[in-house]
Amino acid sequence: MTPFRNSPFSNRSPTTICVIRLSAIGDCCHTLPVLRTIQQQWPEAKITWIIGKTEYALMKGLKGFEFITFDKSDGLNAYKEVRHKLAGRRFDLLLHMHPNMRANLLSLLVKARFTLGYDRPRAKDYQWLFTRNKIAEKRNQHVMDQLFGFSEALGITDRQLIWDIPYDDAARAKAEKLCAGEAPVVVLSPCANPRFRNFRNWRPGLYAGVVDYLITNYGAKVLVTGGPSETELEFGRIIDANSSCDAVNLVGKTSLKELIAIIDQCDMVICPDSGPAHMATAMNTPAIGLFASTNPDRAGSYNSRQWEVNRYPEATRRFLQKEVAELPWGQRVRTPDAMDIIAPDDLCRVCDNLLNDLGFGKHT
Repeated sequence: MTPFRNSPFSNRSPTTICVIRLSAIGDCCHTLPVLRTIQQQWPEAKITWIIGKTEYALMKGLKGFEFITFDKSDGLNAYKEVRHKLAGRRFDLLLHMHPNMRANLLSLLVKARFTLGYDRPRAKDYQWLFTRNKIAEKRNQHVMDQLFGFSEALGITDRQLIWDIPYDDAARAKAEKLCAGEAPVVVLSPCANPRFRNFRNWRPGLYAGVVDYLITNYGAKVLVTGGPSETELEFGRIIDANSSCDAVNLVGKTSLKELIAIIDQCDMVICPDSGPAHMATAMNTPAIGLFASTNPDRAGSYNSRQWEVNRYPEATRRFLQKEVAELPWGQRVRTPDAMDIIAPDDLCRVCDNLLNDLGFGKHT
């Protein structure tokens, strides 16, 4: 692919690169191999990554990056802090990899000779006004393939699918203890991050039945995970109350580093369209994703597409009266009933297939 217009990097490498990708967990997981790809091509380039505070908690310790954290809860002070850390600096290249207004405003604080953002159809929140150069316009791509458009725009065509997110010995020891034994270890992460009119969660009572199925039929150890929000804690309580068998309730009890260590050590992950699906990709752990309100072709776990429970086409027909091909790419089904299309048997069937593939048989 030809590098973007007026790019000086076909003959020389940039020495300093600033990257803006604030959130979310999954998108930052998608961003990492793109940046590793760029580093493979230009090993001497210094990369500064402006990242959200929560996302930094996962990426902390990655070698080869300078991180500048942005805590959106601090309001205007967050912008002032970033401005202070960037004072007097000028970058060869800004990769504006986050098309939203908060990131757009941050980009005004970055002095860079060349700026690269999304093509206009995908440059949400007027991002196209904030960058002078654009990646190539492509349709109907997975989010990670979209992000690889940035390295391709720089003339880098080979991909390095490297996720080397570190965790410490304490997190490793906790994960190894939780995942010890001969039985399959299943991480169940039932909640997606709440967003306005974004209904991605399956009902917790239905998860409880799947917990019983896995423990009764496979002797599985099921680890229920999640953050400390009241919604996630309530999901954990409902799953506990409605399960006949005992899962291990870790909701609100793990850090992101501990969670990724557990995902690294477990056998499989079950979750909706959420960060743990992409953390599983990073750890090369198979993930069963539940999709009805969002399109897995855009947002599914990148290396586990064969294990999806995909009812998105049915949801678009039922609630939007359209086929997937008739909708804008990334269109969500914004109704709380969409995920109810998924039946417990749908998920149990995929669990059977995956566990059999992993070498675990049902109890007789």
